Amino acid sequence: MTGISTHVLDTARGHPADRVPVTLYKQAEDGWVEIGQGTTNDDGRVNSLATDEVNLPKGIYKLDFETQSYFNRLGQTSFYPEVTVIFEVSDNRHHHVPLLISPFGYSTYRGS
Repeated sequence: MTGISTHVLDTARGHPADRVPVTLYKQAEDGWVEIGQGTTNDDGRVNSLATDEVNLPKGIYKLDFETQSYFNRLGQTSFYPEVTVIFEVSDNRHHHVPLLISPFGYSTYRGS
């Protein structure tokens, strides 16, 4: 069954990034359609932004991470107030999209 989850890790502090708002969108002909949202837990995870009893449709998806609220809570300046990750679902696997953040950089990869 296809689903989408994420995990946010603060590489500068060596800790999960908790309470980061995350919104999931699917690309449509006329723009982006919101299909899920969540907030990272104490372990920096949102385990299920989107699941479907059958499977998520193939297509282009976007995750928006509101990183500014996280860094503000730490009293830390950040260059990236928001991080957007766009990716393609082309099979019926679960899609785990981790985000590694620091105040002045970020990276992502396809997890499992």
